[in-house]
Amino acid sequence: MAPKCLFYLGRIEEEQGDRLGRKADYDKALDLYAQFLKRYPNHDWADDCLYRSANIRIEHLKDPDQGRADLETQLKRYPQGDQAAKARKLLAQTPAARTTAAKGAAETKAPPPGPAKPAPKPVPGPAQAEPETPSHESPAGIKGRPQGTGRAVLGEIRYTSSDDYTRVILDVSSEVKYRYQLLPPAPEVDRPHRLYVDLTDTAVGVKVPPQVKVSDGILRSIRSGQKDPETTRVVIDFQDLQDYKIFPLSDPYRLVIDVYAPAKENGKRVVSASTAEPEPEAEPEPEPEPAPRKGKKSSPIKQLKVKGSKNMAGNLVEQLGLTIDTIMIDAGHGGHDGGAAANGIKEKDLNLQFAKMLGKMLKAEGFNILYTRSTDIFIPLEKRTAMANARKADIFVSIHCNANTDSRVSGLETYTLNLARTEDAVRVAARENAVDAKRISDLQFILTDLMLNSKMKESTDLAKGVQKETVKSIRANWSLRDHGVREAPFYVLMGAKMPAVLIEIGYITNADEAARLKSDSYLKYLAQGIVDGILAYKHQIERYAMR
Repeated sequence: MAPKCLFYLGRIEEEQGDRLGRKADYDKALDLYAQFLKRYPNHDWADDCLYRSANIRIEHLKDPDQGRADLETQLKRYPQGDQAAKARKLLAQTPAARTTAAKGAAETKAPPPGPAKPAPKPVPGPAQAEPETPSHESPAGIKGRPQGTGRAVLGEIRYTSSDDYTRVILDVSSEVKYRYQLLPPAPEVDRPHRLYVDLTDTAVGVKVPPQVKVSDGILRSIRSGQKDPETTRVVIDFQDLQDYKIFPLSDPYRLVIDVYAPAKENGKRVVSASTAEPEPEAEPEPEPEPAPRKGKKSSPIKQLKVKGSKNMAGNLVEQLGLTIDTIMIDAGHGGHDGGAAANGIKEKDLNLQFAKMLGKMLKAEGFNILYTRSTDIFIPLEKRTAMANARKADIFVSIHCNANTDSRVSGLETYTLNLARTEDAVRVAARENAVDAKRISDLQFILTDLMLNSKMKESTDLAKGVQKETVKSIRANWSLRDHGVREAPFYVLMGAKMPAVLIEIGYITNADEAARLKSDSYLKYLAQGIVDGILAYKHQIERYAMR
């Protein structure tokens, strides 16, 4: 097993322990770090394993004696390691071992806890018996409805589900304050994990059923009802649970609830949705092969493609996400959402045409290709990411065309999910999210939590490869402004479990660039560049896994 793969397996178990607070997960992490130290004592990351082991023992397992021993061993073996300063600091903060008498005295001060109260029996319909004091509230930026304007309405509940991921969307008529809490399961009364969300000053809409039973995925049911005259309560019952995130999106206002369960090795790879449009999966019409590049040999990046390795631990590589088999391509906009329009181009149509071309070329390279849409239909932004998560895509690529009030602006740029750092990034995100620029600044506070578990580093690496190879491909025959890799809070990238990028393939408001984008030849070079970038990224991560 490659040393870095062994290290990351330990990190996976450690992060599992951080989420669920289970001693068994921390014990597994300690075992994996110990295996690393036994097999690779001279590796650059050996001191990392000792430091992480000490931190687990001190912070989570309440074993400061062994934690100090790990830190002392680390400083003795690796005094010049990059973790040495952190080890010295943690060692100084960790008290020395107490005497047995002192331990006994401390343990006798606190009386034993009283018996736990029995769990209440399940209540059908809206969960009136759930605790009244939730542990979480809506962020400070959520203001709710002004008094005297009437109540908001929960108009619809939508969901997309698979065996290890569920996204539930609560469509509300206007911005509201909300509270939520995750409740533990009670197996003795067949009560599963429950997440309840209270929407203040909100009524249940006539289209929302009191209960929806779900037969597949990790959902058991979704219940809703009027908790009291001013509060609507939604309760989600789960079969299994590992982690969850809740965040609001605007224009129109909705709450997005992402729920993750432990991955199942042989789980079903299906997507279901209660009230959303069907998810098209039809293969695109055949496209002619791209023409050879003028005066150039075939792109050398083709040699970078790695089909696999007999020495690679397949299950491990797959578990760590170090392989690319399935790519979800998202043609931006669609249906009544036309996107930008200029110089005889409708963005939604060009996005779809290019997405199909790109998909065909990627399929020829051996990838399994999925589409968020293959026809001119509207799909909400938050549903597109959910489709990629539910179908377990390894990469998510969203295709868009750019626009600017200054018709002189042209060029190519690739985005990843992060805080917007420039006015241009704010402008692009506002346009693609269909909100005003002020909403983007309001949105930024949500990202801190969301990005903790997102594939930020992987997305950036993918974006750099795509941008570099696409610019290289186009510049073989045309001039092109390279705007590089940028960051912005795009709705369509939020909550993605895989590396995800949004590519603005050109400015249709620039007459020269619009003319190129109408050319199949130009589009094929664009697509070839993206293919080369994805192949380079695939090679990069597979080579990294073999170290």
